[in-house]
Amino acid sequence: MNNGSDSEQFAVVAEALTKRYGPVTALQDLSLEIRRGEVFGLLGPNGSGKTTFIRMLAGYLAPTRGRLTVSGLDTVRDALPARRRLGYVPEAAPLYGHMRVHEFLAFMGRLRGIAPADLGASIDRVVERLALGDVLRKPTRALSRGYRQRVAIAQALIHAPEVVVLDEPTNGLDPRQIIEVRELVRSLAGAHTVIMSSHILTEVGRTADRVAILLGGRLLGVRSVADTPDLEDWFLSLT
Repeated sequence: MNNGSDSEQFAVVAEALTKRYGPVTALQDLSLEIRRGEVFGLLGPNGSGKTTFIRMLAGYLAPTRGRLTVSGLDTVRDALPARRRLGYVPEAAPLYGHMRVHEFLAFMGRLRGIAPADLGASIDRVVERLALGDVLRKPTRALSRGYRQRVAIAQALIHAPEVVVLDEPTNGLDPRQIIEVRELVRSLAGAHTVIMSSHILTEVGRTADRVAILLGGRLLGVRSVADTPDLEDWFLSLT
């Protein structure tokens, strides 16, 4: 691959990516290109390899074999600059319950390397984007599940990353909150590349531009949602 043109066109590139835990292979020879500005869905049941891939993207796991780049930066060789180009919301996002929302966002902003002179503006930007003004002074432990998820997404956006990764972002939310998260994810497209994992086919179909199906640590296929009239039929044909 031409790394120069790849980094311009693709936000994330995986090449023969493999992760093993002793005798267990969690991800096997995954090759994938995720375009800049798109919403890309990772679909598969628990144990399919989605979370393993996401944790490698976030820099928490190193591949056993293969290569993974974020904005042209190798997630192992260029670990720190690669991580600074990515915002990550894990499935169970830790929010430090003793902190108030404003304190938590300030803490995460400093952790992400935002200069003190820019921190206030960065907090204001994500507070407005996520409609958090009414809860800024509340401890995060006192928030509803929907507001906790908004705060988790806010901390992932605070350093204006090129890539935003959401692991099962609608888990545990009520129908109205699911719709709000879906609309938020769609609003991020273009300015950010969004990668979201889910085991719910309809949710990915309503949110993503393209969908990849993972099963047993292997990539079974990638399709454009717009070009796939019936995602369910396609999913069943592969699995």
